[in-house]
Amino acid sequence: MSDFRTEKDFLGEAEVPEDALYGIHTVRALENFPLAGRTVNKALVHAFGAVKLACAQTNRELGCWPEEKAQAIDRACHELMEGQLDEHILVDALQGGAGTSTNMNVNEVLANRALQLLEKPLGDYASISPLEDINRHQSTNDTYPTALKVAAIQQLRQLEREVVALLEAFQAQEKKLAHVVKIGRTQLQDAALTTMGREMSAYADAFARDRWRIYKCEERLRVVNLGGTAIGTGLAAPRQYIFKVVEKLRAITGFGLARAENLIDATQNVDVFVEVSGILKALAINLLKVSGDLRFLSSGPDAGIGEIRLPHRQAGSSIMPGKVNPVIPEAVSQAAMVVMANDQTIAQACAMGHLELNPFLPLVADALLGSLDLLSGACRIFRRFCVEQLEANEARCRQHVVNSTASVTALVSVIGYEKATELAKQVGKTGRGLRDLAIESGLVTEDTFDELISPESVTRLGTPTNKVPR
Repeated sequence: MSDFRTEKDFLGEAEVPEDALYGIHTVRALENFPLAGRTVNKALVHAFGAVKLACAQTNRELGCWPEEKAQAIDRACHELMEGQLDEHILVDALQGGAGTSTNMNVNEVLANRALQLLEKPLGDYASISPLEDINRHQSTNDTYPTALKVAAIQQLRQLEREVVALLEAFQAQEKKLAHVVKIGRTQLQDAALTTMGREMSAYADAFARDRWRIYKCEERLRVVNLGGTAIGTGLAAPRQYIFKVVEKLRAITGFGLARAENLIDATQNVDVFVEVSGILKALAINLLKVSGDLRFLSSGPDAGIGEIRLPHRQAGSSIMPGKVNPVIPEAVSQAAMVVMANDQTIAQACAMGHLELNPFLPLVADALLGSLDLLSGACRIFRRFCVEQLEANEARCRQHVVNSTASVTALVSVIGYEKATELAKQVGKTGRGLRDLAIESGLVTEDTFDELISPESVTRLGTPTNKVPR
């Protein structure tokens, strides 16, 4: 017996593995596009299952198939949507043809799986055809971007959950570390006193903004062009189908999807993905900045700043005993940099659309869904393996406060700018601690100095009127 079956297309014939659920179009794509070395993002595959199910259910209501055939197609679509057919979607993530290879891989797998369910031979396309049945009243040009939007919404919701958990972790640290006074720095130089809690609160607020942006992102993705077929005119699709199919998809996904009023615009212009990517880039920038701050504050730990202790995750060197590196912030930083690069890729790909279609959506899908995956993972490990477990080195923070000229700013409201400046000079000349010099000089008492550098004083908004020198 042969290990292959022969299938035909417009270009001729090709051999397909006998037990494969895919067909000739997938075979040609595998030959043509050995590029990224990875398959289409699974979120897109599952979203395609939902889109194909919506199309199948609409066609079923229109009486396109006998009931037994309709049931088999329906079940195959459910299986794809639920991830049961992932191993059969083999095409490369990067491909020419605006995603046709992905669409046809999906069509072939659904057709052959439905044939299996009907106990018919694989490749019996006279019974169930990838094109005549599974792709009925559709085009790659409306199913692919719709599937991408469904996948992106699903991944955005997951990302939002991870961002909320991360900001809540920083809020917990804000409360836990509210009593720890430390040096605040500008331009990497000692500046003024603050608290570790206030520092954590700033990080929490940054991620709170990211969470709100991500939540609002979904609105940009809810408008789809499903039903527009090739260029948005609904070519070859009956009006009843066009009016019903998005309603079916909305019911299947639970997302508030709506058919675009201008299907031609929604088919050729994909600027919405640039907008969403820009919001993801903002999150990446915050992750990069905060990761860098935590690395800097934990530096040393003995010969650096060392104001916080990050959890030890693994040995840091094959040659330096006892060295432990801030590997989680480093990994998060790398993920953030990839997302920022992906944003530029998405912008270029979306700008390269011409006339009625953008042929570079596979690149957009790979970069956008890849960014969503990276950000979710980055937020998760940042929270679990770093933020939740970080601790303040209170002794080091106290040492910096009493010895740094930055603390002299806290005395200005009592001793005035000129005397504070002279005191700072004396600290620089003698190398002695600020607290000792300030008390010895009679400028402040011990109690006054300690009160001025207390958590309550350094976090108070403004200076009480009765403490302003006259």
